[in-house]
Order: sequence, then C-alpha cells, then structure tokens
Amino acid sequence: MSAAILPRLTQACAPLTQEVVALNEFGQRSRVSIPAERDLTVYVDKRELVTLMTLGAHPEWLVLGYLLNQRLITSVDDIESITVDWDVGAASVKTRHGIDRIEERTSKRVVTTGCGQGSVFGHLMDEVDSIRLPAEAVLRQSQLYGILNAIRLKESTYKSAGSVHACALFRGDALQLFVEDVGRHNAVDTIAGWMALQQRPAVERVDHVFYTTGRLTSEMVIKSAQMGVAVVVSRSGITQMGLDVAQRVGLCAIGRATNKRFLCYSHDQRLVLDAVPHAGAALHATAETEHSLA
Repeated sequence: MSAAILPRLTQACAPLTQEVVALNEFGQRSRVSIPAERDLTVYVDKRELVTLMTLGAHPEWLVLGYLLNQRLITSVDDIESITVDWDVGAASVKTRHGIDRIEERTSKRVVTTGCGQGSVFGHLMDEVDSIRLPAEAVLRQSQLYGILNAIRLKESTYKSAGSVHACALFRGDALQLFVEDVGRHNAVDTIAGWMALQQRPAVERVDHVFYTTGRLTSEMVIKSAQMGVAVVVSRSGITQMGLDVAQRVGLCAIGRATNKRFLCYSHDQRLVLDAVPHAGAALHATAETEHSLA
C-alpha cells in the first residue's frame, strides 16, 4: 500500500472538557470539569449516514474507523478525504468510487449496548466466521501486569472529569495509542482508524493487545477481531454473546483486570503464565470472591 493514496484528513480536534459550576455536599460551589460531549453527523458522498456522540479528540480517525468496522469500506484506499467542521457538527466523507449497495447495507440497524445506545449495521455478525486471527499471538502474564500498571498511571480525562470510557492499543506492554470518548465504541473505532492509517502489514499485529475500560460485548469483540488483534483486556467483564464470539474467532478475552487480578474467559492458550502469584495470594483472592458472592 502506497502512502500516496492515504486520504486527506482535517485535524479538527475539539476541547475534551469544559468547566461548570457545581454544588457539593457542604453547600459550597466550585468550578469543576465535565466531558464536552458533542454530536457529529457523518455524510458519505453527501448522503447522511449516522450521528455519533463524541468528545471529538480525533474525529477523523473516529469516522474512518467507524466506516471500517461497519464494513462499509475495506481499507483507507476507498476514502479520498474526511473533512470535519465543528461549526456545523458534520464530517464530510468523500469516497474514491462510492460504496456499493449502501442503501441495502445500511437499512438494518441494531441498537447496541454501548453508552448512549448507539446503532450498528446488522450484517456484522454474518462476517464473524471469516475473521482469521494470528495463531502465534500470545501475551505474557507479566506483560498483562505492565499494561494494567501503564493504564493506572496514565493521565486522563477520566481522572479530571469522569464520565468517559478509555481504550488503548499496546504492543506487548508498550503503549501505542490511548483514546477516551463518551462511549467505548467510539474509542475503539478511533483506534481502528489510526491503525488503518499506519499501513502496517498484518504480521506486525501479532503482539498487539487491545485494552478497554468497558465490558466485552459482542460488538466490542468483533471490532477488536476485525482489527486483527487476538488479545483483548477489559477492566470490566464479558457478556455471553461476547464470549461466544471470542471463542468462535480464537480471541483471548481477559476481563475483571485490575492490579494483579484478572479472569481469562477464552483461548487461555494465548496467555503465558510467567508471573503466577504465590499460593497465599491465591487463597486470599478466592476468599474475597466467595465473600462477594455470599
């Protein structure tokens, strides 16, 4: 793939937070930060497609990743330009050759479990069995702990304002990209857009790991697999359909991951246990789990 065919993109990054006055429990007013949610309506070749609610950190990457993850385009080659204008809250996408059968392919919508009840186009599940993830992709337990520590130390909008989800892309335990948005789907789409623009061959994605603060639902697992990432880590848990999809595509899904604790739900052969805690710590963790279920 040649760099000459990369799409032209604006760089319309918007402020991520804004200050408001709030009253606390002591009756005191103070200025605090909240996420600056805004709507972005996407037009493809002058046809209105969808409105995304977003912080607007990297709107062009978000739009590109959304189109890729919805399988409306197959690569960045299909896009000539993406122009974002916050004055009118619109993203104008110009394709090189149009999108084949766009009316048919966007007619069925599914309300997702994502924040704000977004919608995806209903044909995504039909393509699950065509996804092929690299068999050699693994993650060491020590690298997993490195990922969780990197996330813990990361300065973020969540720490200053709350009310957002974060996603991150790692190579091993080295952070490549960290994205926050009002919904986890926007964050993963933004990462997908960024990855597509890097034009790296699939073989270089063997050691990629995707992290999210959100739960691993079916659509999150599908989007991760579509990016060629075989190991996904979540601070939250996994749904039954998310687990079904992960098992079908060969994806290692790790959830409830905080500090030195985690649960590997699927394809645990991809997880190399090189930092197993001592027996006393395991008994303590079991006791805590039993107490929480009591």
